[in-house]
Amino acid sequence: MKRAFYLIFSICLWQIPLAKAAQSPESVFNRSCQMCHNGQLPTAPKKGDAQAWKPRLAQGRDVLVKHVTEGFNAMPPRGLCMDCTADDYSAVIDWMAKP
Repeated sequence: MKRAFYLIFSICLWQIPLAKAAQSPESVFNRSCQMCHNGQLPTAPKKGDAQAWKPRLAQGRDVLVKHVTEGFNAMPPRGLCMDCTADDYSAVIDWMAKP
């Protein structure tokens, strides 16, 4: 009986996804970030502008993800990506900061 319980329990656990797959940084950018980070907003660092990203990256990843999540200056909370995770934000920051 105990063995049957553990078997059924383990099968049920495999049905539960452990984590949501990270979204593609490019698709997140195109959907939520490009309207400000393509150069239209002078205070938002442009995608691929290493000089503009350098001082921001120096603040540390946690600070940048916090700014995206909570909003910062002209940046709206969650960067308008309501289904993004902290890992998604981190990945899109890396993607935008690459020259």
